[in-house]
Amino acid sequence: MDPCPFVRLTVGNLALKVPVAAKAARTVIHPTTSPCFCKIKLKGFPIQTAYIPSENNSPDGNHHHHPQTTFITAATFHLSKDDLNKLAGKSIFAGKLVLKISIFTGKTGATCGLKNSGRLLGKLCVPLELKGAESKAVIFHNGWISVGKESQFHVNVRADPDPRFVFQFDGEPECSPLVFQIKGNIRQPVFTCNFSFRTTSSHHHHRSRSSEQGSGRGWLSSFGSERERTGKERKGWSVTVHDLSGSPVAAASMVTPFVASPGSDRVSRSNPGSWLILRPGEGTWKPWGRLEAWRERGAHDGLGYRFELIPDMSANSGVGVVLAESTLNTAKGGTFSIDLGCNHFNNNHNGSGSNRGSQRSCSSSSPGCSPRRGSGDIGMGFVMAARVEGEGKCSKPTVEVSVQHVTCTEDAAAYVALAAAVDLSIDACRLFSQKLRKELCHTNDLGS
Repeated sequence: MDPCPFVRLTVGNLALKVPVAAKAARTVIHPTTSPCFCKIKLKGFPIQTAYIPSENNSPDGNHHHHPQTTFITAATFHLSKDDLNKLAGKSIFAGKLVLKISIFTGKTGATCGLKNSGRLLGKLCVPLELKGAESKAVIFHNGWISVGKESQFHVNVRADPDPRFVFQFDGEPECSPLVFQIKGNIRQPVFTCNFSFRTTSSHHHHRSRSSEQGSGRGWLSSFGSERERTGKERKGWSVTVHDLSGSPVAAASMVTPFVASPGSDRVSRSNPGSWLILRPGEGTWKPWGRLEAWRERGAHDGLGYRFELIPDMSANSGVGVVLAESTLNTAKGGTFSIDLGCNHFNNNHNGSGSNRGSQRSCSSSSPGCSPRRGSGDIGMGFVMAARVEGEGKCSKPTVEVSVQHVTCTEDAAAYVALAAAVDLSIDACRLFSQKLRKELCHTNDLGS
């Protein structure tokens, strides 16, 4: 499989020094202790907002001292080849391409529906030259810049090659589509998906073809709920991903039904449905990750989700490492992502979803984010992203996976199965007053 070129533009290592009047009637530059934030804008992309660290994380009086010995990310822009071409075109007709940063003192957020309460301290522009960034790292700025009246702002802006495999479903996951790998104008089939219903009396499709014997329910019952449920529910959905030879290479299985909370027609956060993402191994399916989903209340209903990596093969292990936790807009859809390199807060409400799991740090003893077992440290940086559509729209998920997290076909297939589970969760969390399409209904549950 050949990857597509991507560039990861990152902004980080933020710090701010503001002038403070000293007793000796002179001005001294000190690290700021008041709340500060900045807005970071790249033309054609949503504005990103980031906190500026307080005094504890700021440098001392030496203006040439770097705030951090390791890179702390504040904002990230993911640029595809098409994005790079568009930005290059804009730079020709509208002047040199720049990254704009507006710095504010005070707390971010709106008060009584008005604009942000922060006070603008200053603005700065960092020139960008992205040509060649697909193949080598480029640092555009790393150091202090003067802003406002005698204030100093530290920032690191860099671009790194971030090649990815890109896959796209040729239809909705419940319609058992082909999955193509995309590179430029080339579309090559690499997987097939088989949507089916798992029943309590039949679990044979949770085992690989090499093993039709033995127990398949021992580990399943430890992750899913076996208790009796009353009221409406959606249960038993399963997607198996096969390679082109017909061998199963990954699966997503709904192990906890999506059930309406008492007195309601929605799946609540307190009682979410869940999926297991499975990989073949040792003649049976092995759990790799778990996805929980529910319906959030609000002005615009959202799909709340949490994805965790299951740390070992133990059938009795229920402790995982949370890699992503956020919300998608159920009407517009959005992007489910696992990105372990973002420490900024995201105030983007366009349905793309923030990634609270990306702020978690993981020790070297944690399991690898790659589906491949025994891969060691989770590491940092972009892992995967899956774009899905909202309710009532034809959704053909597009999946991007970082090259560093794919060492074999099964690795890529696991992320494809996860994307299918996210897409199907949009339907699983639909209000129970609304009917689902026939492909998602058991023959005896057409009213659910």
